[in-house]
This record gives sequence, C-alpha cells and structure tokens, in this order.
Amino acid sequence: MTFPTPNVSFDLTGRVALVTGASSGLGARFARVLAAAGAKVVIGARRLDRLEALADEIRAAGGQALAVALDATDADSLIAAVAKGEEAFGTIDILVNNAGMPDAQRAHKMSIELIDQVIGTNLRGPYILSCEVARRLIAAKKPGRMVNISSVAHYRYDGGGAALYAVTKTAIARMTETLAVEWAHNNINVNAIAPGMFVSEMTDGMFERIGDPREHLPRKRVPEPAQMDSTLLYLVSPASEVVTGAVIRVDDGQSARARM
Repeated sequence: MTFPTPNVSFDLTGRVALVTGASSGLGARFARVLAAAGAKVVIGARRLDRLEALADEIRAAGGQALAVALDATDADSLIAAVAKGEEAFGTIDILVNNAGMPDAQRAHKMSIELIDQVIGTNLRGPYILSCEVARRLIAAKKPGRMVNISSVAHYRYDGGGAALYAVTKTAIARMTETLAVEWAHNNINVNAIAPGMFVSEMTDGMFERIGDPREHLPRKRVPEPAQMDSTLLYLVSPASEVVTGAVIRVDDGQSARARM
C-alpha cells in the first residue's frame, strides 16, 4: 500500500549543524548522528584534540565536519565559532545546545566562581549562542531548528548536591518556550530534550561516587546515547515542522510523572 507521508523524513542533506559539548558523550553522538543523516557538522568544545579526532572519524565515514574551539562561558568564543562554521559551510540552520556542567556540591558550599561557571556554561552560553544563530538566520531569511538539552532535574530534584544544575536546566526549558515564541514568525523552531540518566562521562563519574543505580530504576538499566537518536532527528528534521516550544522528557520511566 502506498500512502503519502511528506513530512516523515530524517534527511538532513544541505543542512548545517552546530553541536556544542561535542568532544564526548551525548554531544559526540549527536554530531555523528547528524552527519550520518546528511548534515555538515560544526563541532565545538574546549578539548580541540578530541574534536579533531571526531571530525576525522566523520570525514572517514563520508561526512563533512569542522572542529572549532569553543568555551561556553566566553561570548567571543561562541560568536567566533558560529562565524567559522558559516564561513566553512554556510548559514547554520541546526543548533544543538548540548554543552553543560554539573555543580556536584551542596549549594551552601559552592564558591562564587563555581556558581558563575555553572550559570555561564549551562544558561548564559546557550542563550548567547541561540541569539547569534537566530540573528544570522533572520538576516539570511532562512528557517532553522534549535534543540536545547535540559534535564529531568527540571521536573524533580531530590537533593544530593546539584541544586544549581537543576535551576539552570529549568531555565533552559523556559528559554526554549520563550525563544520559540520570539522567533516563530521567523520559522525558527526551538525545542528541548530533557534526558534522564544516560551512559556518559558525567554519569560514569556519578556512579563512582554513589554506586550503580540500576537496581533502583524501573527498568533496571541506564539507556545508551543511541537511544536518543530518534528524538534528536525528529526535532531537527521535516518531521517536526509544526513543533516548537516543546520540552520532551526522555528518561526511560526513571522519574515520577505526578505527585499524589
């Protein structure tokens, strides 16, 4: 049976994506997935050696990639990364704001420097970068897609030394909703993914501190980054053309949905 589904496509041929925090974990996976779907990818992080290795891997697989040094707390660095990506591949029309850091300290024990770093990395940086990408898209009169990485900590926090992280991830969710409204008439869709616990360098470190959490999870497992591929591709592809301002929780049932 033939039935037309014109919006069901994950083909990103001709698109240009910028992924932050791409030197490891979810960010590296996001870059590989977008490149495999046909996008030219600009990968940014502080660890340039890792980025170059990832760019080489993507090129060897037939994709196109550019590694750029990027510090999420440095506005000039963010703006320069967008300029370099545009110079190499054209206007960036996919942005994945993935760079982030945990605080891993009790709130009252955090230094002012750490507070500034967490807010700078997790909120200020993504906001500046979103505005810079949007400014160039609007000037070029092109549509775009932005995906911000929030967290299930936006919905629930049970203590343990990540209060400011939770605050910034709630701010990212609200930023997603407000910028979606701000740029709707420019055909820039802004959405967010709120992951639960996934296998990553960040969770590896957490497991070392608190032990293996699998026995306490409903499905007795911690998902792999590949299990978020379809959500990312949905949000940056034609499949989600009319979806903007959404925050999609992807947590394998790890967190409660309602309080009694």
